[in-house]
Amino acid sequence: MKRITQAFTRCVACSLSGLMLGLAAPAAENPPGQPAPSNVAGREYPRILPDLRVVFRLKAPNAQEVLVAPKGKDNGLGPEPFPMQRDSNGVWEVTTPPVRPGFHYYELVVDGLRLNDPNSETFFGWGQPTSGLEVPDPQLDFYHAKEVPHGEVRAFFYHSKITGTLRRAFVYTPPAYERMAGQRFPVLYLQHGAGESERAWSVQGRVNFILDNLIAARKAKPMIVVMDNGYARPAGSTNTPGSRGTEAFGQVLMLELIPLIDVNYRTLPDRRHRALAGLSMGAGQALQVGLANLDAFGWIGAFSGGFRDFKPAESYGGIFRDAPRLNNHLRLLWLSMGRADPGYEAMKNAHLLLDDAHVRHVWFETEDAHEWQAWRKHFYEFAQRLFKDSK
Repeated sequence: MKRITQAFTRCVACSLSGLMLGLAAPAAENPPGQPAPSNVAGREYPRILPDLRVVFRLKAPNAQEVLVAPKGKDNGLGPEPFPMQRDSNGVWEVTTPPVRPGFHYYELVVDGLRLNDPNSETFFGWGQPTSGLEVPDPQLDFYHAKEVPHGEVRAFFYHSKITGTLRRAFVYTPPAYERMAGQRFPVLYLQHGAGESERAWSVQGRVNFILDNLIAARKAKPMIVVMDNGYARPAGSTNTPGSRGTEAFGQVLMLELIPLIDVNYRTLPDRRHRALAGLSMGAGQALQVGLANLDAFGWIGAFSGGFRDFKPAESYGGIFRDAPRLNNHLRLLWLSMGRADPGYEAMKNAHLLLDDAHVRHVWFETEDAHEWQAWRKHFYEFAQRLFKDSK
């Protein structure tokens, strides 16, 4: 018990020393650059310099080693941790090389203890609340909150008999939803990636602002977007080896969520006006569920995933063998990938195989890695194609 108590005390002490940093670290007058948009309100660091280098600071006078650790080898901050240097006041600091614009997960490592940065907002990623850094792209503003009419993002709670749990989805309704009480809208079901949650697309992805801007510019149809949690286990089941905990997602979506959304929101409840898309893990779910339910979905999108070890004659129940049927049912099959993504070659190969099989689809690629800047761009282009031939 003594050993456990000592270990616990050490962890708390480390945590507290880290939590003091953002509050106590003084900033120079008129420091260069600007606070990151992802900072806690009023915090000056992390700070984005004009050349896209990033300055991190933490006050931890009792710490012996502090690292800034990007999460993931293809992280836009870099593949390896950045050692910070301590000054005479106990303030640790590091300036990174220029980084890629976009949203990047990271954490601090203080004497071996992994902590969230007290100066940064936290985001659910990598299976836990974690720090995130938003680096503005000087060339892009389509995901900014502009002065246009804004829709609403609401929490939608529902009891699932399939999982035996209370579940939560987030629902975006377009600006016209409240004003035009007699109008019904098409619906996009949009799924997150592994280790994330139903909050990801609206928080990290900024999908509501992307759609607000597109709708205001008349580049996208006003639509409802439903963002559910992709993790769903049957009631009473356990996490068996090799399981991702997603086994019941298709049932939950088809048998519970879609009927509830159609009852509680003014939807156009048919396949011509219903789409399913997702990123990474969510891309696989969109393909798995969407292709098995062509009577329910007329539009399917896969961003950065879903085509590993793809065989047209076998994958997804062999549905790609019958190209005429698939082409007749789907108004859009969308595939997109970043060229810096580790899965790029596999997904591009799937695109070429679909071409050979005469399966009508759209292929879109960007220069990005397996990160949110890619998926923001993918969604921006995808959304402009949705429901355009629906009456």
